[in-house]
Amino acid sequence: MRRLGAAAEVGDTPEEAAFRDEVRAFLAGRLAPRPPERRVVVLGSGNDDLEPGRRFLATLAERGLAVPRWPERFGGIGATPGQAAIVAAELGRFEAPDLYPFAVGTALVGPTVLDHGTEEQQERWLPPIRSGEEIWCQLFSEPDAGSDLAGLTCRAEPDGDGWRITGSKVWSSRAVYSQWGLLLARSDPSAAKHAGITAFGIDMRQPGVEVQPLVQMNGDRHFSQVFLDGAFVPDGDRIGDEGAGWGVATTTLMHERASIGGWGGVSPGDLVDRARRFGGAEEGARRARLASVVADMEVAHLSGLRARAAARSGRPPGPEGSGAKLRSSLVLRELAELGVDVAGPAGVAEPDDWSTLFLTAPSFGIRGGTDEIQRNILGERVLGLPREPKPPTS
Repeated sequence: MRRLGAAAEVGDTPEEAAFRDEVRAFLAGRLAPRPPERRVVVLGSGNDDLEPGRRFLATLAERGLAVPRWPERFGGIGATPGQAAIVAAELGRFEAPDLYPFAVGTALVGPTVLDHGTEEQQERWLPPIRSGEEIWCQLFSEPDAGSDLAGLTCRAEPDGDGWRITGSKVWSSRAVYSQWGLLLARSDPSAAKHAGITAFGIDMRQPGVEVQPLVQMNGDRHFSQVFLDGAFVPDGDRIGDEGAGWGVATTTLMHERASIGGWGGVSPGDLVDRARRFGGAEEGARRARLASVVADMEVAHLSGLRARAAARSGRPPGPEGSGAKLRSSLVLRELAELGVDVAGPAGVAEPDDWSTLFLTAPSFGIRGGTDEIQRNILGERVLGLPREPKPPTS
């Protein structure tokens, strides 16, 4: 039997085990281990101090681990999906600042520009995304076109060597301090709705762009509504062909669903320790509920291993991303509710990271595509069920 690396985990091939050893050794030499009483890191509920994140990205960049799946010429290592999953898992062992402000750029925009952008766009946009120098936001959803993204009405009208953009977007993460936005707009109102959309990179600091933060019930202000009134986009910032924006959007959403996961930095052991600390972990009903949530977390973990094994074949992100995203949002809500319940009155009377996680968890059933949309994708593309009736497209 071949001996796997000292850090090997279930599902690792010998090559992946060796890669895991290498990654863990690199990180251990530069980062502090995460302490047992670690903070619950809540996606989209961190602070807005960007400099610690930029320093952290610079440290990872020494080995190409800030954006491991990117090509080497843009600061990555050309990692496989399995290797990228190993990097993410190993990073969870160490102290890290909140990297959420950079995630739209590194996890969504960067891969999309690599797939659909011109060489000039890649050379111009990718280096400052990788370093965190430039923050990007995603300008997809609209007040009247959320789950029906192809129903968007934001207009892109030709104007000389570029386009004038008019309309509004909503639920744009960190738009308040983004330098750039990945924008979808309707460039041809006469075309079928999926065919009349074009994608752009838009300068968020120009006249004609107004950003209004939205305060969430967890106290965070990371979502914003963006109003566009004749904002200009040079044609050189158009991503993909005119009218081909739906393909760009699909690529971005696949990467988004693949990137949303985890339990806010919480392991099953963290949840069990919290239940024991507040007492009652051995009581019958609570013990059964605790076991159910821990089991669901483990099933989700094993589902991730299965998706990772499938990715080794070289397939791009597919419907398994919808399955992982749906399970993640459901388990996160279960986890957050139990984490607050086990503390009794203190769970709501004394705000902490767990109560913030509880207030944030419902949003995961909406962001990155609603749970209902994920169920439709799984029903149609995995189970082969009849497609949902759709209104005429023109």
